[in-house]
Formats: sequence, structure tokens, C-alpha cells
Amino acid sequence: MSQITLFDDGSEHIDIDLPDGVLRYWPSLIPPLEASRMQALLQSQVAWEQSEITIAGQRRKIPRLNAWYGEPGADYSYSGRLFRALPWLPEFAELKQLVERITGAAFNSALVNLYRDGQDSVDWHSDDEPELGRNPVIASISLGAVRRFQIKHKMRRDLPLQTLELGHGSLLLMAGEFQYYWRHRLPKMKGLSEPRVNITFRQVTNSEKPLPVIA
Repeated sequence: MSQITLFDDGSEHIDIDLPDGVLRYWPSLIPPLEASRMQALLQSQVAWEQSEITIAGQRRKIPRLNAWYGEPGADYSYSGRLFRALPWLPEFAELKQLVERITGAAFNSALVNLYRDGQDSVDWHSDDEPELGRNPVIASISLGAVRRFQIKHKMRRDLPLQTLELGHGSLLLMAGEFQYYWRHRLPKMKGLSEPRVNITFRQVTNSEKPLPVIA
């Protein structure tokens, strides 16, 4: 298995200035050729499905493809659906090692999404399910089309909606009290035809591993 080569050892990051949480962005963590290789492998090898979830008492198909991977027992519940962890693919192990080295956090699972084009999206939400524990640390790798990541505060209406462009080979870290105070989404983008693969590494609390701390 090849090892991912980094730009400047992956150390260049931007701390997004926010109250109530940590949002840190590495715009060029993985070089473009490596990122494209990884995207192609994952698009072809991941066990994609279009899950149905419960929203307002109704079963609906989500507007994207998804899969859940992780260590044995690292299962996850979301909107009335239990996701059993599939065994890690070699590519996920490679990315997980990279992300843990860069962030200093530990992860035992990953939600993988395929946004097939600009019509696929995810609506406003917080990643605050009980399995993730208090103040979860979530590391999000983007491969493929640049997509808008938007956030808004749950309580403070004086804070404007903010938008961050998530590029090919980038890493976004959400930590601290971010999930408690903020919602985020990936909106539809009219006219976009290219796909994006997104891997969000997480630590579910039914594992024996200690929860990571990011300051």
C-alpha cells in the first residue's frame, strides 16, 4: 500500500475565528494527484447505498450515497437507522493514519458520503448523536468537486451565516463545543456535474478507546 505524500508535511492550516467551538481547515492536505487516486479508488470500492432515514415521522431516501466503516462494534444510529460498521478498506486505514497524525486525535469509524453532482446535498444538522459523546471531534476529508460548507449558530442571530469552500484534498476539523452551538450543511449547487467523496472520521463512545481532546 502506498503512503500519501503531503504538502509541507500537512502542517499549513487555518483556524476559523468562531465563538463556541473549534473549526480548523487544511486547504491542501493531500496533493491533487494523490487525492484523485484516492477518490477513484473509493468511488469504485466503497459499498455505497442510498439510505432511508426518518424525518418528521416519514421515511425518506437521503440525497446522496453513503456507507459506514469502522472497527468491530463501532456502530452508529442516525434518524431511526442503525449503521453497522463495515470493515476498514485499506484506503481508509491510510487516510485514518494520516488524519490522526495531523490532528492528534484518535478515530474508530467513518461516515463516507458520495455527492454525485450538485443536486446531492445534506441539510442543516449537528453531529450530536449520543454515540459520539460530549463535544465530539470530527475530521472531514474532501475529495473531488469543490463544495460549499455552510454554518450557522443555533442561538446567536447576530452571527451571520458563514461559507467555506471545501477543496480537493482538504481536511476540515470540527471540535470543542462546535456541534453543540453550530449547525452545518452542504447545499445543492446548480450546474455542478462533478462528484465529491467525503470521509468524516469519528470516535463512537461504545469503544474502549478514550475520547480525543482538541484545543
